[in-house]
Amino acid sequence: MKATKVFLRYKAISKGRKSLYLDFYPAIAHPGTGKKTRREFLGLFLYVKTASPFEAQHNKETKALAESIRARRQIEIQNGNYGFTSDSKKKTDFIAYFRDLADSRYSSDGNYGNWLSAYNHLTDYFTKGLTVGEITKDTIEGFSEYLTEETDLSQNSKAAYFGKFKAAVKQAFKDGLLSEDTGKRVPAIKQAETKREFVTVEELEALAKVECEIPVLKNAFIFSALTGLRLSDVRALTWGKVQGSEENGYFIRFTQQKTKGMETMPIPTPALKVMGERGDKDKPVFPGLPDKIAGYQSDKMRLWFLRAGVDRKLTFHCARHSFATIQLTLGTDIFTVSKLLGHKDLKTTQIYAKVVDQRKTDAVNRMNDIKI
Repeated sequence: MKATKVFLRYKAISKGRKSLYLDFYPAIAHPGTGKKTRREFLGLFLYVKTASPFEAQHNKETKALAESIRARRQIEIQNGNYGFTSDSKKKTDFIAYFRDLADSRYSSDGNYGNWLSAYNHLTDYFTKGLTVGEITKDTIEGFSEYLTEETDLSQNSKAAYFGKFKAAVKQAFKDGLLSEDTGKRVPAIKQAETKREFVTVEELEALAKVECEIPVLKNAFIFSALTGLRLSDVRALTWGKVQGSEENGYFIRFTQQKTKGMETMPIPTPALKVMGERGDKDKPVFPGLPDKIAGYQSDKMRLWFLRAGVDRKLTFHCARHSFATIQLTLGTDIFTVSKLLGHKDLKTTQIYAKVVDQRKTDAVNRMNDIKI
């Protein structure tokens, strides 16, 4: 059997930095799962280009530390006593490891923001730092109590940030830093049930009839409401992903920006009308659509809604909510709607079913004043 070699590798992350990790070749067996693994993340980083003596010194010391860890791993493997719960692993900076996980999600708009916010609360709570060896059931419960009792965050923010912390603990287990996914033993913070805003079919038709000062925003919103695509997916949509024919119908083959799942989405006729004239395969269907709707764009969208007689505070993501609600209202079964939205869990889609049930109740209640 070929002896395992340990190599020091680098992975680009945000802000001109690169994360350091060890690469085992051939792979070694994870003692907790028995599965083969190649990587061990060190929770260390280097500056790609040093801009000051401090950064240059940081790189020098970090390289030396990483090389020292690599050498120890090689000796441990050769002596046959390498374990994922070794003392050196227990000393890994978990806060830095968490930040690396957050930075790896930089291209994912809302998800990166949640990870970064969770990181900030981690540093606020663990003021003296946190090593992998200090992660216990009590430690995880302590952070949960801090979020629920000592912060003024909304219930859903508390749930989201604690969820990121548990996800990082789970990833640390998968990467071999922990011998157990300790987070499994601590219950999640329950989310509050939120109100999902949406537009009705009638309101969508009214929106189509009035002008918006940013035409691409109008067309993209209507397209999202008719297909269920997120803003990130609408923005990434190119003509090459639009396939089919007038005779057999058109559809989109794309990879969801958030879930990375490959999806096939049929395009209804009204949605084709707002896509405009077909361009080259690499050209965006909605050129100039911003990656975030805020400030100026948000104000213009608000005015557009008011012109159509829709006086509610709505965001672009409400278009996706509208697609789900309209589909269920028109009688599409919840399993199909879940597939169309690309949901991995039916529970996520059931939120919209509750909205539709409430609309039915409201409709029946309007008959209460009928005098017979």
